[in-house]
Amino acid sequence: MDLTYPPDAESFRTEIRAWLEENLPEGWFDEGFSMTPEERSRFNEEWTERLFKGGWICASWPTEYEGKGLSTLQQVVLTEEFARAGAPLRADFFGDTLVGPTILQWGTEEQKRKFLPGILRGETSWCQGFSEPNSGSDLASLQTRAVLDGEEWVINGQKVWTTQAQHAEYVFLLARTDPTAEKHAGISYLLVPMHQPGIEVRPITQVDGSAEFNEVFFNDARCPKDDVVGGVGNGWKVANTTLGFERGSSATTSYRRFLKEWERVVDDARANGKDADPLIRDRLVRSWIDTKIMQVNGWRTLTDSLHGTHNAALLSACNKMFWSESHRRTMELAMDVLGMRAQILEGTGSAEGLLPGHRRGRDDYPVTDLQASFFFSRSETIWGGTAEIQRNLVGERGLGLPKEPSVKP
Repeated sequence: MDLTYPPDAESFRTEIRAWLEENLPEGWFDEGFSMTPEERSRFNEEWTERLFKGGWICASWPTEYEGKGLSTLQQVVLTEEFARAGAPLRADFFGDTLVGPTILQWGTEEQKRKFLPGILRGETSWCQGFSEPNSGSDLASLQTRAVLDGEEWVINGQKVWTTQAQHAEYVFLLARTDPTAEKHAGISYLLVPMHQPGIEVRPITQVDGSAEFNEVFFNDARCPKDDVVGGVGNGWKVANTTLGFERGSSATTSYRRFLKEWERVVDDARANGKDADPLIRDRLVRSWIDTKIMQVNGWRTLTDSLHGTHNAALLSACNKMFWSESHRRTMELAMDVLGMRAQILEGTGSAEGLLPGHRRGRDDYPVTDLQASFFFSRSETIWGGTAEIQRNLVGERGLGLPKEPSVKP
């Protein structure tokens, strides 16, 4: 694990830092800087345009598709500097980070010209249609079907836990196009317009009042025959590419959000005297250690990517399992530090915009950021692969243990 960045990466860091200092609002780096809701709203409207003009949106894309063609290390430096400054790097996560790079790698030239400009300019929003009621961790067992009818695919089935489906214009969807093929075969990766007859979206309201997860029902929904990415029946391989992009350039910065929350918990403990409790102090230290391990794991992931040592799947499983369980413990600690105060809703509702996890709050259930993180942490050991499944991956692929026996009724 090499923690020394080469001179050209540090030179690029200087360029990014100078751009941020020039383009962020005056006083942004001053201690105690804040904006009124009106100023925040105006900043959000103008910032995306500034990012676009600076070339920082989808900057890793090739220059022929309006990107900067950044290397992996340059992408990492870009993300690190935006994180250091606390500046938002616009990311329609599903468009910029997942389906866009997948289309770049697997798509036809026609698909690239059709879909990439809308993603780059923020004109097209996306959601991910992978999980189903009985096909979450065992994704290859999905039952949604797509049947070719002339020049269109006709889609029937159901997806669940589909984030932002109520706002999305397209869904990148896994559907079974050959029901006679083996489990991991016969699956195709379709790009389906959401605003059409035959698609019903039902938001799933969470305990904190947010509703970013959805059920999506497909009843003879359609998409063009040519909007299959990577070829018919090759969807499993394409989907694994998409999931691989999740670790991406944020490997060395993702720990920062956990560190920020930990610092907030420490402040609360000092404020109410809980920092004198030896058990609380012990748990705070454990949480800090976990956060530092996340930081080291990020460097390990980056090193693997730069050296092409192909440990991505194993590292991803270890990292996902570790941070999700660590975050749950830290949020349980936060509630214990707050004590009975944790039962009081002291947030500002939806006026402040997004809650942790990119969910929108509600005025009639005004949770604080810590309360919202506590609620969301309960799901983190499930989505993206349950902790139990991650342990199986580590045991079977990393340690060479026998596969877990299948359970048949």
